[in-house]
Amino acid sequence: MAVSYARVRLTTEDDRRYRAFVEQFKLQRKNQKAIRPPRQRDIFGGQAEAALRDWLATHLTLDERRILEYEERRNRMAQIKYRELDALAIVDDTAWVFEIKASRTASALRRAVAQLNETRQILRLLFHRVGITILLVDTGIPADSAAADALMASDHPPPRRPEPLAEVLAALPQLHLIDDLSLRSAADDQVNLMLFSVDDIIALVGAENLALDWEEDDLFDEEVETPPSASLFASSGDDDDDDDNPLAAALRKAGLS
Repeated sequence: MAVSYARVRLTTEDDRRYRAFVEQFKLQRKNQKAIRPPRQRDIFGGQAEAALRDWLATHLTLDERRILEYEERRNRMAQIKYRELDALAIVDDTAWVFEIKASRTASALRRAVAQLNETRQILRLLFHRVGITILLVDTGIPADSAAADALMASDHPPPRRPEPLAEVLAALPQLHLIDDLSLRSAADDQVNLMLFSVDDIIALVGAENLALDWEEDDLFDEEVETPPSASLFASSGDDDDDDDNPLAAALRKAGLS
């Protein structure tokens, strides 16, 4: 199914057309099934995103226009869609897009890479070069395959085997691990990846300002995966959304839950 993009623009969260869309989206969801309340991990994911956005701002001049509006054309039909960029810097006709995630499984990177490649394709209509970087906060990713297998053999295994980072890096050669922002690349065949620990986030904002009580989440988290929604709001998700409904993640980003 051929998909193309047109009428691309960057705007801010207070853009009148975007806010009207959000209100319409909220109205459409009014009588549908309620989304579960945010877990502590959900809250931490938003806090980590804010912390790393502030950290990025000490290294780069970030653009306030983080809402990407575009027309998606598919099967002779066109729809206006939106996606939120976690952080954006524009330097010398190069758009640097940053996706911030917090997760306990490296599987989160698979979905992120696929959607970020779409974001790159859309933004290429505005910019000569588009660099993509994922900032991943490790909230319990297994160290290796043996650790993942041991977790599945434990008394309380998760619903699905969490992927170690090494397995995903081997499966996605497009991912390029870097340890400094200055090493990022805007190459079309590359998605940069920087790793952060929970301790790194604590060092940035203090433990007292973070939702770190995850024990109840782990006890009652059903983590049922839902197929991606064909919503008008696109998002690669945040926090632990590798286990979450992408539409729910989009609603949280839009402030609708």
